[in-house]
Amino acid sequence: MNMEHVLAHHFKNPEQAYQASKLGLWLFLVTEVLLFGGLFVTYIMMRGKYPETFAAAHHFLNKPLGAVNTVVLICSSLTMAMAVDKSKRALSKKASLYLLLTLLCGATFMVIKYFEYQHKFHEGLMPGIHFTNPELTDPHAPLFFSLYFMMTGLHGIHVLVGMGLITWILIRSLRKEFGPTYYTPVELTGLYWHLVDLIWIYLFPLLYLIDRYHKF
Repeated sequence: MNMEHVLAHHFKNPEQAYQASKLGLWLFLVTEVLLFGGLFVTYIMMRGKYPETFAAAHHFLNKPLGAVNTVVLICSSLTMAMAVDKSKRALSKKASLYLLLTLLCGATFMVIKYFEYQHKFHEGLMPGIHFTNPELTDPHAPLFFSLYFMMTGLHGIHVLVGMGLITWILIRSLRKEFGPTYYTPVELTGLYWHLVDLIWIYLFPLLYLIDRYHKF
């Protein structure tokens, strides 16, 4: 049985509340784009300054694992979209299933990223002054891994936040709180998750496939 949604006193009607919530999220997503955009610009500038260094350093990244993570997040966007659709139609069981699948995709992504990081730590491919890998002698190689950990680490934090939000709406979905008249939390969480996925789609070729885009 769907629970009654309480409309905040400063909204005239549910439609106004929905539009205000959606606008607020879009403004937040713009700030996220600006945040990652600054990192992308920094990366592009440094890559343009030290192209040979970045090309050599990227060979130490695990391309197959990066590709698998890309597929995992693309699949999670699909399951998230399906969860939103089922929530709109009050199909709580199906919505909950898709939310669970999305959550599992996020967990899979983080587990793969953990093994990637573990390998980097073992090989001494650390950022800045902590870089100890004997195979990369270029003095600018630590810069690449500083950017790598900064960009993928920040993205990983966003994945964890998204997983927390998905867990929250999954619990509410199991309680059958969403339906045709109220599904705002599911849709807004979905928008956030799609942005997280999109950012990775940019990160993967930038970091892992430098050879294919060596010349700008």
